[in-house]
Amino acid sequence: MIGPTFTAAAANTLTIYAERIGVCLDRLTPEQIWARASTEENAIGNLVLHLTGNLRQYTRHAILGEPDIRTRDDEFNAESGDDLKQRLATVVADAASIIRAVSDERLTERITVQNREMTVLEAIFKTTEHFALHTGQIMSATKRATSTALGFTTHNRKAGA
Repeated sequence: MIGPTFTAAAANTLTIYAERIGVCLDRLTPEQIWARASTEENAIGNLVLHLTGNLRQYTRHAILGEPDIRTRDDEFNAESGDDLKQRLATVVADAASIIRAVSDERLTERITVQNREMTVLEAIFKTTEHFALHTGQIMSATKRATSTALGFTTHNRKAGA
């Protein structure tokens, strides 16, 4: 059975990336979190809100069948917000729990999310990939804003760290 291996890997990936985003948020000022480099870019804060909305939609709505309460435009229109790190951690912990509980049989079940039909496996893969891509954006923006390495890779760690 590959299902438990897949769901554990997806849940663990979300958890690791949420921790990395938390490190980024801790290093930034509120002004840096909500700054937009241009009108074509999203602020880090907007990306965090977007990730929580997307993850909730894919897990609570698509996998569990709860009502879809997401208001996607609000994620990108926000210009401030508190407790982003805690909000993200809460949503990721919930999503990871939901994903870990998906049975092998459910992985091939067809569901609809964002008006697209896919399997539960595809939904988990899609939201995990989406989370990873935006985590990279947040990490890059944080490095640019702080002019420092984040220390997530071994070549960026100082000796003895």
